[in-house]
Amino acid sequence: MKTIKGPAIFLAQFMGDTAPFSSLESICKYMANLGYKGVQIPTWDSRLIDLKTAAESKDYCDELKGKINSFGLEITELSTHLQGQLVAVHPAYDVMFDAFAAKEVQNNPKARQEWATQQVIYAGKASKNLGIDRAVTFSGALLWQTVYPWPQRPKGLVETGFKELAARWMPILNEYDKAGVDVCYEIHPGEDLHDGATFERFLEATNNHPRVNILYDPSHFVLMQLDYLHYIDIYHEFIKMFHVKDAEFNPTGRSGVYGGYQDWIDRPGRFRSLGDGQVDFASIFSKLSQYDFDGWAVLEWECCIKSPEQGAREGAPFIQDHIIEVTEKTFDDFAGGASDEATNRKILGLD
Repeated sequence: MKTIKGPAIFLAQFMGDTAPFSSLESICKYMANLGYKGVQIPTWDSRLIDLKTAAESKDYCDELKGKINSFGLEITELSTHLQGQLVAVHPAYDVMFDAFAAKEVQNNPKARQEWATQQVIYAGKASKNLGIDRAVTFSGALLWQTVYPWPQRPKGLVETGFKELAARWMPILNEYDKAGVDVCYEIHPGEDLHDGATFERFLEATNNHPRVNILYDPSHFVLMQLDYLHYIDIYHEFIKMFHVKDAEFNPTGRSGVYGGYQDWIDRPGRFRSLGDGQVDFASIFSKLSQYDFDGWAVLEWECCIKSPEQGAREGAPFIQDHIIEVTEKTFDDFAGGASDEATNRKILGLD
């Protein structure tokens, strides 16, 4: 078994226009002082990384690593959530997702998709230059608007959707394979990869591509009412990344999983700061340790009540307290006797 690394923190939700959240140096110093040992980098924020340069220059990556290491931190992974989303966008979402793209490709779906594909490929090459063997993204979605089976889906629609999704991702996956980097899809509502069944569909559509893997975030499963512990039992061999995020689900006679178009504060399903929700993290850390998860425990802070500053302060010790220092011995070794083939055969009555 392996001991999970951490605590680490995803910087996306913390970056802003005021110090200490406005530059790489100041946010690294801030997070290190709170007890974090790693940072996950959102690659769309040029204050944190020049993604194209990182893909093309090992020297730049060495300098970036050195700068972050100087604060006692490591880069855990690179994130292309926003760019990955744009690899596959149904026209119904064109306007809302355009803001994720560079201005020069907005209002041009074809150019936007090409830009997004290149961005995700850059992240794979940058990860290699940084010495990191996994990265996180979103799958995008061509089918999400059909997630509820009404109106009735025409026969073959889902198969066609996943065939096209796989076709868009195969060139990216092949580039990651060349780089020796895993693509970890965050299983998430709004993506075509939003549960176990859809992950399996995509895996099949990519001919079981070896770089197709999972970022596990139990908070989304709480909101979707999926068994997040059994999920680990089923898919542990694919889980290469872990977002530590809490959530709660409190359905009422007025609203349930779909949320009634209400704001986050009023929805039955809400993201919460660590320890304030319903996620059983003790069992999650136990299962991941049992299955030899060798990655980082990365806080993703999202809460509709608590401030990000308090969430970050409380997050590091929460994660540290849940990391299990895995044992290297069996607890009943003291009572064991000598073992060899002859003894074993004697015990079984074979001699």
